[in-house]
Amino acid sequence: MSSTTGPIKGSFKAPSRSQGASGRDRALGFVPAWLERLDRPVTTYYVLIGVTTVLVAFGLIMVLSASTVTSLNETNSGSAYAIFISQAVFAAVGGVALLIASRLSVSTWKKLALPVLLIGLILQVLVFTPLGMGAKGNRNWLDLKVLSMQPSELLKVGLALSGGLVLNAKRKQLGNLSHAIVPYLFPMAMLALGLVLMGHDLGTVLVMAAIVGGVLYTAGVPGRWFALSAAGFAAIAVTFVVTSPNRLGRFDVWLGRDTDQFGPARQTIHGRYALADGGWTGLGLGQSREKWEWLSEPHNDFIFAIIGEELGLPGTIMVLALFVVLALACYRLVMRTNDFFVRVATAGIMSWIIVQAMINIGAVIGLLPVIGVPLPFVSSGGSSLVTTMLALGILLSFARAEPGCAKALAARPSLVKRSFAVLPKRRSRA
Repeated sequence: MSSTTGPIKGSFKAPSRSQGASGRDRALGFVPAWLERLDRPVTTYYVLIGVTTVLVAFGLIMVLSASTVTSLNETNSGSAYAIFISQAVFAAVGGVALLIASRLSVSTWKKLALPVLLIGLILQVLVFTPLGMGAKGNRNWLDLKVLSMQPSELLKVGLALSGGLVLNAKRKQLGNLSHAIVPYLFPMAMLALGLVLMGHDLGTVLVMAAIVGGVLYTAGVPGRWFALSAAGFAAIAVTFVVTSPNRLGRFDVWLGRDTDQFGPARQTIHGRYALADGGWTGLGLGQSREKWEWLSEPHNDFIFAIIGEELGLPGTIMVLALFVVLALACYRLVMRTNDFFVRVATAGIMSWIIVQAMINIGAVIGLLPVIGVPLPFVSSGGSSLVTTMLALGILLSFARAEPGCAKALAARPSLVKRSFAVLPKRRSRA
């Protein structure tokens, strides 16, 4: 009689030690097919492409819907589509930037890291020359006659890339405070933040600080140093708030001290009206009431309110879900890459996009005071759209360098080849 405790005979082969838990699950048949597909090397690449495409396309639709009244009343074109056409042009430019960025190698981005930051710093200095222009108390624009741009958007890209480059070179000395902060935090990052802060653009400074924090945290800088840095930055932010009547007024609105819907509280109150009017199902695409000059910046900072008004709760949840998926794709890239530069730079770009989205949405729904930053990919604004699409192109370049991704992409036939493959072959004449 055979022992019941002996080895089971058959075709089953135990997974090797290198397979890990996921390998054992696949061998035992515990992993669903769809979940196994997510573990492929090309998953990050295609998820980033998909999320970016949906966000940009959805943003164009919502800018068209939200900007028609503003285009008629505030532009000299006499067309209801002026703002939308401008945004579509910038989306096309951003698409070219994304395509070019995605085809560059990781080594090329390492070489471009410091030049991108340097160009951003030079352009930011030019803001304080006659070429610069201000809006709503902030001086953060360059008027180049042909077009206007925000140099601070390019600084965001430079901070993420240069952080990866510098901290990669110092990765073995990051336990030492002097090596952790010099030269990335001082003088590089502080110079960039200081120049933007001189233009009184506190919202952009908060986003840039999030990039620096994400870069340093991912690089492995000890967490105890973040508390001291956060305290110092908070003191600077509070100083800028209490010394600016405009910002102090926004805090009064946020705290409920100012509820005058014809004064500083108008934008906040009508943003909430828009969300309340939308309710569960929304009023329908293009049917917003608040965009008829009730809500300020309906196509820009408060476009999330128009989304809620026209598309209801499903529309707002869809936007939140897209940013969550984007964050998960970035996190997957951070965890799977073997390149320290890629890991740190990806964390910086992820911090930039996700924190900026949180600040924008938080201001619209009342969790945060109105700071004045656009919703990435969705809000109207050429500089923001082009640079965020450029940043996603950089992430696609990093995703292509993920182990096995480039080989898998090269092995797949192109769309043109697949199209010709299904065509019937011509028979040769006798």
